[in-house]
Amino acid sequence: MNTTTTIIFIIAAFALGVVAILQRNNIPAPLRRWVAVSAIFFIAFAFFLIVYSFTTMGT
Repeated sequence: MNTTTTIIFIIAAFALGVVAILQRNNIPAPLRRWVAVSAIFFIAFAFFLIVYSFTTMGT
């Protein structure tokens, strides 16, 4: 697994979550739900990648 792309994805996922939280009043109502759902999905997948990289660290 390429660690550079994983780290970039993790940073981007958490940045999307921060932007979604901080700018929730400026996002239009129909788009707000999809931004929140996608941010939750990306953060959950980033968390999975973190756990997976820790479990395969020794191999």
